Amino acid sequence: MDDASLVLSHVLADLLSPPRCAACDVGVSRRRVFCAPCAATVETCSTPGGANESDVIDLAFGYYGGALAQAIRRLKYEDRPDLARPLGELLRGACRAARIRADVVVPVPLHPRRLVLRGYNQCSLLAARVAPELDARLVTSALARAVDTQPQAALDRADRRTNVAAVFVVPVPGAVQGGVVALVDDVSTTGSTLDACCRALLSAGARRVVKLVVARTPPSALGIPLGLDADAVLDVGVLSAYASSGCANVPMRANLRN
Repeated sequence: MDDASLVLSHVLADLLSPPRCAACDVGVSRRRVFCAPCAATVETCSTPGGANESDVIDLAFGYYGGALAQAIRRLKYEDRPDLARPLGELLRGACRAARIRADVVVPVPLHPRRLVLRGYNQCSLLAARVAPELDARLVTSALARAVDTQPQAALDRADRRTNVAAVFVVPVPGAVQGGVVALVDDVSTTGSTLDACCRALLSAGARRVVKLVVARTPPSALGIPLGLDADAVLDVGVLSAYASSGCANVPMRANLRN
């Protein structure tokens, strides 16, 4: 497709489905993920890893709060699979900046019953955005959830680990054996789900597992004061947002739901 055709396709796409803020649906320009007030509530991770040595995340785009949490909740619980595109692009950009490499990209699976109820696996949609950046194979069936566990959001930290301790299996070990696996999830709170998936993949012969999430739990339950620039606008080409006073419609800290 030549440049003129690409521009025309973008114009037609914008007419048919105008770009909107992932958190509040206000109209935005094509490459923007959030409107300016919502972007101002987004905190990107200054370092890629987790805060606790026991549940390190190899890479997270941002902290779970503000507009980022709102967008993820809409993706998961409000039948908005379209939001996987902008959120996946944010994770894809973070992978590019961190020079993440892998042989296989694997999403955290849903139990079949829950997949039928939701209609899609949001982690699979996110993983599909990340795989081309890593030049890796996307294998959505590499992991399976053998038990439909109680929702993690209803449990405390210790119970979350027990809840998912042995529920993941690798149906076809050959898909991951000897390779570096990029494991994709939307949110990590305690890291229990990712740790359980990681153990299953390593037991099946994966050489290494790199855990990638769009958002992770903030280091402090009280939150981190933001010294943001009120003009900051987060788009798919920007990896950090500098400052904000917040958005009237989006809380700075949202309740954690995994």
